[in-house]
Amino acid sequence: MPRLIVMRHAKAVDRLEAEDDFERGLTERGREDAARAAAAMKSAGLTADQALVSPARRTRETWAVVSETLGAPPVHDPMALYHASTEMLERAASELIARGAQTVAVIGHNPGIGGLAHSLAASAQAATGMPRGWPTSSVGVFDVALKDGALTASARVLLFDPKAG
Repeated sequence: MPRLIVMRHAKAVDRLEAEDDFERGLTERGREDAARAAAAMKSAGLTADQALVSPARRTRETWAVVSETLGAPPVHDPMALYHASTEMLERAASELIARGAQTVAVIGHNPGIGGLAHSLAASAQAATGMPRGWPTSSVGVFDVALKDGALTASARVLLFDPKAG
């Protein structure tokens, strides 16, 4: 069964500290939280064979921290993933799964990435404990299937919330 790893980028510098939103890099806390998320994924034995990563600096830097844990799969980073909607992220992941990907990692931005995680959790009837608003560095991993071109989740495999202690 295919699997989808859904992660929000790690904590980035404030908008006023960067030239523009696209170039906002990670804070020290962001790097630490991304490393903790990577450790949680490693403990769960996760790897990926494809990745969808927004081309924004904060998502690329997050990916740099977690990619080795996931096996450094090929990365797809079209500009369309920058602040993509839930529907666009689902469509992009669905296309990779339809082409045979077994585990797809998606690193993106709220509200789209959080919407995807919450939608999959609801589909899997596993919404309990899902963090409100999908904080930075949050990870949800779901067993998924394509039904009529749409993703449905049958189980939540992992939930990592960096704010949960």
